[in-house]
Amino acid sequence: MSEFQITKICVVGAGQMGQQIAMLCALGGFQTTLNDVNAEALRKAEGALRKVMDQWVAKKKLTEEEKNTAFSNLSFTESLEAAAGDADYAIEAVVEKLDVKRGIFERLDQLAPPHAILASNSSTIVNSLLAEATGRPDRVCNMHFFFPPLVMDCVEVVMSDETSEATAQVSMELCKRINRTGVLLRKEISGFVANRLLGALQKEALHLYKEGIADFKEIDLIVKKALRHPIGPFELMDLSGIDIVYDVMQQQYAETGDPADKPADFIKEKVENGELGRKTGKGFYDYQKVEV
Repeated sequence: MSEFQITKICVVGAGQMGQQIAMLCALGGFQTTLNDVNAEALRKAEGALRKVMDQWVAKKKLTEEEKNTAFSNLSFTESLEAAAGDADYAIEAVVEKLDVKRGIFERLDQLAPPHAILASNSSTIVNSLLAEATGRPDRVCNMHFFFPPLVMDCVEVVMSDETSEATAQVSMELCKRINRTGVLLRKEISGFVANRLLGALQKEALHLYKEGIADFKEIDLIVKKALRHPIGPFELMDLSGIDIVYDVMQQQYAETGDPADKPADFIKEKVENGELGRKTGKGFYDYQKVEV
């Protein structure tokens, strides 16, 4: 794999993360296919990306020609076989549930060419748990983008004990090609670096809120004013999606068995009520009254 070159990329999952990762790859000059089992999700993804790219053109961050070239590099399909069949690199960006991701990796291993690298955009799940479902653990890694990928300039590239050096270096080179700063972590740990730091802050913020020490708005205000974070932990949960926060907590609790990692009841209630944050118009904050 020392002379391995990436030409075609498959991105699995057309949610906000997957669609923007696919756009980054297309902007980087790669023939990119975005796959999702839901045709409506693909339609919405294309519409959202065209809106963002039109805004970039209007702001002169991109020329009309560059936008058109990027979209000529990008295709959409409900068929994983069509997306992965000739891919050199596959990036999984589906829900943060181990069983779902393992199922995707098992299918990717069956469908993608033997030389292809399989990467997960998981924010918490280490790639060794996914590599077990494949016959190519040396070609599996984490490639963790941050939300929103079209804005955030960082990617955690994470190796397991079985990830080859060649896989790591190809993944780091991919980061350069799509104009993102890759940071290579040679030892895997659930949550990696950024989310472990954010998770510690989030866990304490949730505890302070649960105990009635401060309201969520007050906690956010203190974090922004005193710690100079751009947004507070509750605003960040609304931005990321409270359902994603819940899934991450559930996964961590499943791994550790520590009651401190179990999602709080009020987080579960918000998920059950469909109050998932910005994407549904309401989370901790109400966005339905905010003029965009």
